[in-house]
Amino acid sequence: MRILSKALIFAAATTALASAASAQPVVTATPGCAVYCGPTPITYDFETPGTTPIFLGGAIVGPGTTPGQYAQPLGSTGLFFSAGPSTGGPPTNITIGNNISNFSLIWGSLDDYNTLILHTSLGDYTYTGSDIAALVPGIPVGDQSSPDNNPIVTFFLSGGDQQAVSFNMTSTQNAFEIDNIAVNSVPEPATWAMMLFGFGACGMALRSRRRKLAIA
Repeated sequence: MRILSKALIFAAATTALASAASAQPVVTATPGCAVYCGPTPITYDFETPGTTPIFLGGAIVGPGTTPGQYAQPLGSTGLFFSAGPSTGGPPTNITIGNNISNFSLIWGSLDDYNTLILHTSLGDYTYTGSDIAALVPGIPVGDQSSPDNNPIVTFFLSGGDQQAVSFNMTSTQNAFEIDNIAVNSVPEPATWAMMLFGFGACGMALRSRRRKLAIA
């Protein structure tokens, strides 16, 4: 019981500290692939009921590319999401949920006129196509067949930023396309407590075993 109580106290303290602190989200980008190598497991693929996030503006389009309007992200199949003049333009907002640890998506054919504004409970963060291209590294020229121009982008959140997560997509020209959003949630406090309890139990077992070996 004493070990469990300590685990619960530690979990509560850790949760409180994480909620009080907030750091700039960490963003990574890796080149995409012609044969799918994107985010898994997929939370939102824009294909079937229950796999489409809440959104305002923009449109679910495809499959395939319509020249001058929108292009299928490299590695994407079926339907995808597009924001830009041809699909209703701004404002476009996609809600992905609460208690988000990180989320990933395919950012199609990077252009410097594409902008993603990440909204969290503690503030907004803006990322342009040029910002993301610099992480690959690459040049945001809207190349529909280039892995560097169709990266898998991941946003890592911390502290209070993990609450009420959504993002806006804007594009002054056609278009800003994404597909296959994978969302990972923050473990619940009870889960942390059980993990800590398990670590504590393992530690006790190891100490007991060492004591028995020493006596022997």
